[in-house]
Amino acid sequence: MAAPNRKDQLRALFGTIDPAADARPAEPPSPAPAPAPTSASAPVAAGTAAPQPAPAPRGRSASGAVKAMGLSLGGLSREIEEARRLKESLGAGERVLDVEPDLIDSSFVADRLGREEADESLDELVRSIEASGQQVPVLLRPHPERPGRYQTAYGHRRVRACARLGRPVRAIVRELSDTELVLAQGKENTERRDLSFIERAFFAHALIARGFERGVVQDALSLHKAEMTRYLQVAEAVPRHIANAVGPAPKVGRPRWMALAELLKSEAAQVKAQDEITSGRFCAVGSNERFNLLFSRLNRKPKPAGPLAVHDGQGRPVAHIAAVRGRARVEFVDEMGDAFAEYLQAELPKLLESFVRRGGEGT
Repeated sequence: MAAPNRKDQLRALFGTIDPAADARPAEPPSPAPAPAPTSASAPVAAGTAAPQPAPAPRGRSASGAVKAMGLSLGGLSREIEEARRLKESLGAGERVLDVEPDLIDSSFVADRLGREEADESLDELVRSIEASGQQVPVLLRPHPERPGRYQTAYGHRRVRACARLGRPVRAIVRELSDTELVLAQGKENTERRDLSFIERAFFAHALIARGFERGVVQDALSLHKAEMTRYLQVAEAVPRHIANAVGPAPKVGRPRWMALAELLKSEAAQVKAQDEITSGRFCAVGSNERFNLLFSRLNRKPKPAGPLAVHDGQGRPVAHIAAVRGRARVEFVDEMGDAFAEYLQAELPKLLESFVRRGGEGT
């Protein structure tokens, strides 16, 4: 039997319960049927069907939520989980409102990186809402500083998708403190496993910078103390503009971001990184590939310089100069004889003096 599709799952979760039925007293149970005669007491005549046991009395059917919880689907889908939270909100007496997108501001702490125009998943969400409507409301609060406007706790991408389509945003509006807002924002992203490592790291760092206690931030992102420390170390070592250029890189986990953070500690590395993130090849690929390009560029070991060739006036090679462990070694292509060796011995002090006068370092 085919597994129920998503619409059936949502329908099961929101199974309608008749309020009048809840108010009616429960019907008394029907009297139990008389036991059927056994073969020992009443033999069955040949050709006569054996009596079937009476069906058990049917009680009240389970609610839609219980039915949905009983479905074995290998874990709840994202839509079912969001619908569960919506049902809880509706059960608490909250209403779903239509709010114009231009009245909605983002949360005071950004939790996403990268360029919106390059967000392929946002394009998919736009197409989904255009085809089927906005199935799950966002959570807003009245803007604490701008009367008549709202601030997003979670559902930023749904707000942007509706803005692209020019349609109102279905939203639950709730009075939230700053702490309640970041807890809702962090927990929603954690439950959906929607933020990448680097996005979570910068989200945590931004909350700390705004004065939230570490315990609140750890609770918002469901982090242990040691995990929190690693998140903050990476966010402090990777410049924000470089992280924005790379984007969320969802396939890149903590170990590689920590390795990149180590590579970015020197100014020379940050100069290389700036050159890479402005290159054409970097801008032409997706977020995971951009991380790989930057990491390879910074992790590339410089090739040892080869010997320097010395040529005469006609361009013919006459010698090679190589630096070996900080010492210069000169090798002539042809034998120069004792006379040239004596000449070089006499001229070398003058060369050293000239080198020092031009700003070189003496030995």
